[in-house]
Amino acid sequence: MDTKNPNKEFRNTPEYAEYQREGFWASNDGKVMPFNTGKYQKRQAVESHADDAKNPKLSEGGWLYASSNAGQSTTHLANRQAFYRHKVIPRMLVDTNKRDTKHEIWGHKTSAPIGFAPVGINKIYHPLGELPVAQVAKELNLPYCLSTAGSTSIEAVGKANGEGTRFFQLYMPHDDELTVSLLKRAVDSGFSACILTVDTWQLGWRHDDVNASNYAFYHGQGADLGLTDPVFQKRLAADGIDPKTMPNEAGAKWIDNVWHGRAHSWEKLPWLIKTWKELSGGKPFALKGIQAVQDARKAVEMGVDGIVVSNHAGRQVDGAQGSLDALEKIVAAVGDKTYIMFDSGIRGASDVVKALCLGAQFGKSEPRDKVVL
Repeated sequence: MDTKNPNKEFRNTPEYAEYQREGFWASNDGKVMPFNTGKYQKRQAVESHADDAKNPKLSEGGWLYASSNAGQSTTHLANRQAFYRHKVIPRMLVDTNKRDTKHEIWGHKTSAPIGFAPVGINKIYHPLGELPVAQVAKELNLPYCLSTAGSTSIEAVGKANGEGTRFFQLYMPHDDELTVSLLKRAVDSGFSACILTVDTWQLGWRHDDVNASNYAFYHGQGADLGLTDPVFQKRLAADGIDPKTMPNEAGAKWIDNVWHGRAHSWEKLPWLIKTWKELSGGKPFALKGIQAVQDARKAVEMGVDGIVVSNHAGRQVDGAQGSLDALEKIVAAVGDKTYIMFDSGIRGASDVVKALCLGAQFGKSEPRDKVVL
């Protein structure tokens, strides 16, 4: 939703993303009810005289954001239907007394083949944001993945995760200096893999969020990861935006650099892989959001170390196939050539088992799934 998007020069029709942006900003102009995650959560805490950290309250806006899907929610439905179609057939009288769920991902020994997916703006669910999640991931010895849309600094999350296994999910800006800065911060904070999300260079159309102006970044909440970046701080200063006195404008500029509405292409990937490998000393690089066999094959050709078969839990493209259906086809095509991870539609342990049986080597939880896993 970058309002300075140069793609406008090549269009003869309006960019729908600008209408989306107007909707997200509307409550700041008094056009809709002041219904945003930060104000709701803070008001409830004050009314109950609660200490935010000890008595967090899930804001209504936070619940709606997590439960929103693209369009008519048909992809979300397809995700669950795919799991319903696949049934578990239990086998009996098998000696399972000495079972062990341990797993290894990119050299890291973990307690199970599951992990915490990159869920953004955790502060709309809990005042401490990503910190408790990163801490619990370490305690459980499960990999934790931090989103570029995280509401806590990279450094603070790395410290909270301690000796845990952690990966950094990248939404790549069209500002190479900013991209390098984010990656360098991740490396310096102990993140041992980079996972580029390829399905969200533009935010999907989620009706409830647009209509209710339910977008934390445009309301002064959730942009901490960007606001603590030295390169982005230079960008704010150049535009005359003081994040202390203009938090809405600062948050909007940050997220408009992340979900900018300007597509990347395969031609950019070699630069990003090379940059990450040089900064990290050769640590793994993966793509998240792959659904087509053709894209999976292309990713392998480009030399990625892994693929996350994901449709963003049905939050990006309406009318798409269930991610579990995509998994079967992708595993058949490239399952022996790269590390296959999976998310979208998981609600419990039986879903994880189904994904593993169909060829996934590792399962990750998206926004709705994280409560279960």
